[in-house]
Amino acid sequence: MRRRRITKALDVGGVMVGGDAPVSVQSMTKTDTRDVAATVTQIKQLEDAGCEIVRAAVPDMEAAEALARIRRQISIPLIADIHFHYRLALQALESGVDCLRLNPGNIRDREKVETIVTEAKARGVPIRIGVNFGSLPPVGGIGVTRGLSRHRDGVNTLLKGREAEEGDYSVVDHMVQTGLWEIGILEDLDFDLIKISLKAFDVDTTVEAYRRMASLVPYPFHLGITEAGTARSGSIRSAVGLGMLLYEGVGDTIRVSLSDDPREEVYAGFEILKSLELRKEGTVLVACPSCGRADIDVVTLANTVDAMLEKVKSPIKVAVMGCEVNGPGEAKDADVGIAAGAGRAIIFRKGRKSRIVEEADMLDALMDEVRKVESEMTIA
Repeated sequence: MRRRRITKALDVGGVMVGGDAPVSVQSMTKTDTRDVAATVTQIKQLEDAGCEIVRAAVPDMEAAEALARIRRQISIPLIADIHFHYRLALQALESGVDCLRLNPGNIRDREKVETIVTEAKARGVPIRIGVNFGSLPPVGGIGVTRGLSRHRDGVNTLLKGREAEEGDYSVVDHMVQTGLWEIGILEDLDFDLIKISLKAFDVDTTVEAYRRMASLVPYPFHLGITEAGTARSGSIRSAVGLGMLLYEGVGDTIRVSLSDDPREEVYAGFEILKSLELRKEGTVLVACPSCGRADIDVVTLANTVDAMLEKVKSPIKVAVMGCEVNGPGEAKDADVGIAAGAGRAIIFRKGRKSRIVEEADMLDALMDEVRKVESEMTIA
């Protein structure tokens, strides 16, 4: 893994983003923001799942005003997701949000952007410039507000990712130029509380856009693959795209965009970070995929253990194995491990055999060892 890209650090409602701060995990509410009770309930569920920053859609003024009541009832930073109407951003600031997301593809009037930035600067509220392939300004229309149709914008005719050859104006060029246009406005107003995202569904385009921008500006990046898909396909697509960038040292905060319960986004985000050893919080589960040698239902056992470990926040590696080939070795390499066979299981702890237990007692025995390791970590 390459050394992490050095970026300007931002304070987003008490969570540091960029600099040497850990890569944070975000999600977005899927409730109607105007329904304060439902939105607060979902955010509290996200908090319990480990979400560190949450974003909410602001489709109208009622939603912008509701943000004030939502913010008072939650513990994590709240970002207002703003599109089309600059006055929604102004009201969101009045409502006390911790950050704004502005889309330079659909708020293209420089004066309106300047008005938002002036108010954000007075409050010390950061702004994420959120560039999305699906809402890019028309080709030739960056910063142009009239006379261009969104239905004939020319964006879909641009070459993507590595399709483009030298001299071609590509989707990557258009995404980067769109972001730089708004960065220029903010910098002209001496505003540097900036985050940037450059998202597309296409992994290659997304990765190339972030790489290009990384060489041009010092600001932290919010990573994401937009509209990634369902929990199954979207998690894989996101892991590939985000994993490539994070491995290269690019990225300061992430969201895994899934068509599912937003808590799944948080779980997937942390698993991506843990797989790259960028975050240590929570357990890492090593589980045998099972095969014809297994004497027990390893799949059910692994999923049961995974659910039991959900509330464990200490960085403990737990192995669940089902036969004598790799089981003992993998289990012994973990902080706590179980190698299960017909009617009984061996429990390992810190590389040593702890005990042999009957199958009926193996889950209790495993969790008992996990709690002992967690207790020792707390004392240390």
